[in-house]
Amino acid sequence: MSSSGRRFWLLKTEPREWSWADQASNGGVSKWDGVKNRQAQNNMKAMKTGDLCFFYHSGPKERRVVGVVAVAKEWYCCGEDEWAVDVRGVGAMGRPVELKEIKEEGLKDFALIKQPRLSVVPVPDKIWERICEMGGGYEGKSGEDAAGA
Repeated sequence: MSSSGRRFWLLKTEPREWSWADQASNGGVSKWDGVKNRQAQNNMKAMKTGDLCFFYHSGPKERRVVGVVAVAKEWYCCGEDEWAVDVRGVGAMGRPVELKEIKEEGLKDFALIKQPRLSVVPVPDKIWERICEMGGGYEGKSGEDAAGA
């Protein structure tokens, strides 16, 4: 957890289902739902308003961090046995950070590497900072500014 008490996460989405462009064109706020895995749901339940999340495109053609969103509304029921959090777009990465680059950095303790099928994972502070550095920060943020946004 950062010194501000904020936690960091990574949210995976297939760009053909919901892309960074969709997030940006939707007024910046969207419902993050459809997560069925119990461990991923528990991660979502742990999210607090203001926590930051990497927006990660998954799928066969691209696997990369493309932007940052913030939790705008904590875990809530949105239908029969359907749950969600709302996220607000914060900014695009200076440049996308590919999964290959993350693996090459040796970030072995990162759940993205350890549990590649999990769609919502926590991001330790040091890994958040490193990925932000690798991507040149995110819109309006760079280097160490990005870690404490």
